Amino acid sequence: MRAMIGLFVVLLLTGCALFSPGINETAGMNKIVTPEVEAANAPCIGVEELRGVNDIVADTVAAAGAPAVEQQRVLRLAQEAYLRSPDTANRLRLATLLAALPAPLRDDTAAYALLAPFAETQDSSPYASFAVLLAGQVAEQLRLVRENEQATQERERSAHVAEKREEALRQQLELSTRAAEQREQTLHEQLDALKSIERSIVEREEKLQRNGR
Repeated sequence: MRAMIGLFVVLLLTGCALFSPGINETAGMNKIVTPEVEAANAPCIGVEELRGVNDIVADTVAAAGAPAVEQQRVLRLAQEAYLRSPDTANRLRLATLLAALPAPLRDDTAAYALLAPFAETQDSSPYASFAVLLAGQVAEQLRLVRENEQATQERERSAHVAEKREEALRQQLELSTRAAEQREQTLHEQLDALKSIERSIVEREEKLQRNGR
């Protein structure tokens, strides 16, 4: 995030320099003073906001590396400040903290809700420009989270289907095994019955032979 804001600062300061004429250039314009010249000589109005953006980023980076108790305190103060005065600076500070702090304090959804209105305006101020840039990053993070959740749900569905299929196969195997055992039991019973009949026949024949003597 520091690299991003560094580039942002350089670009804005370069823009201010391009629209601010030097001493030699303004000296030759003393005889003709137009509103355009006065505006060009005026300080770049974005510099103050740029300092505000830099402070927000610096404070957020510091908070992100602080102990959990300090992170909670900083976030609470930002929330209270936004509730008291929901101006652009407080909105951006709270959104940046929500997007940068680690879990469980991080809340990309809430951060994007705070940043989204900037994308609907034509404002090109440092606050708005940084908000749009940060909103893009948060939106990408939310997209990745959604895709990860969808992939996880798909894996869970696949695992559930596989589990149900495995359970169905297990039940089918149990039924097949039980049927095979039942058939085997029936065959044993039939075999025992045939053996019993055979013994009865043999015994009857032996009895007839003894009586015939």
